[in-house]
Amino acid sequence: MEITINEITSENKVEYKAFLKVGLLNDEDNFRITPLDDLNSDFPTKEKDDSFTLGAYFQNQLVGIVSFMRDGADRQKLQHKGILFRMYVSLNFRGRGIAKRLMKSVIERASAINGIEQINLTVMANNDKAKVLYEKLGFSSYGREENAIKWNGKYFDEEMIVLKLR
Repeated sequence: MEITINEITSENKVEYKAFLKVGLLNDEDNFRITPLDDLNSDFPTKEKDDSFTLGAYFQNQLVGIVSFMRDGADRQKLQHKGILFRMYVSLNFRGRGIAKRLMKSVIERASAINGIEQINLTVMANNDKAKVLYEKLGFSSYGREENAIKWNGKYFDEEMIVLKLR
């Protein structure tokens, strides 16, 4: 299967938001945001070296996304960190290495950014498949927040995970 990884920009906002909405509905327990939260939000990144969104495409169809941005873009004390967020692969395309390719692309690109020393992310503590992937790529857990999310009367714990680049 031929998968290509390309940057998604705000010009592709409609396609991106439609794809994300499906993810937010299908996997609502794995996201911090709801479709309503995202409804009127801006595109998540700024199309700069240290703020970008990548998409995985199969035959020109968007099948996976991930975003990255420098933490504290306007705060000198935090600029050594990057944040990976909104990682999602379409249900029909899981198990084919797409998430791994997206993650490797982010890691490679983030490693080339001047001053980025680590990539942080949060993952729902019960999302074992995602955590296994992150561990295989060198990420490690450094904390857990109990009851980090409350949705539909249920609480969800989050794990904080880091990849040290330098």
